[in-house]
Amino acid sequence: MPHDAITIRPARENDAALILSFIRGLAEYEELAHEVIASEQDLRRTLFGEQPSAEVLIAELAGKPAGFALFFTSYSTFLARPGIYLEDLFVLPDFRGLGIGRTLLAFLAAVAVERSVGRLDWSVLDWNEAAIKFYQQLGARGLTDWTQFRLDGAALQRLAESTGH
Repeated sequence: MPHDAITIRPARENDAALILSFIRGLAEYEELAHEVIASEQDLRRTLFGEQPSAEVLIAELAGKPAGFALFFTSYSTFLARPGIYLEDLFVLPDFRGLGIGRTLLAFLAAVAVERSVGRLDWSVLDWNEAAIKFYQQLGARGLTDWTQFRLDGAALQRLAESTGH
């Protein structure tokens, strides 16, 4: 299909079910489906409520939903500028290899430039060699000096309770 058949649009509240299906598809691909507890209601509230926590771009090919990118504003103290963190990028299996992932990332790069952010960051699973190669071909570089950490669940609760707050 011609490249111009790919369109990117901001998600709307009535896309919540579609967004959730993309999230579940990504989780299955990453073998993490058991970790998805999100619901359509959660997505409506956190993405389209009074204070949206993130933004979503929907990619369509010839009018059919093909993929999505979910991102939010981050901040770099070293640059004293906001950044964009790409939380999820996913293209449905039937639409892979058609330039949709690249088009989503290029569109997000244009958003970043338009907003004068300092950088666009994301994480990729170590075993996902195809994605790593794809990102490197776009000019992205892996940050090998950094180790990502996460507090969640009981550990997050325990630490929060230790403050007495």
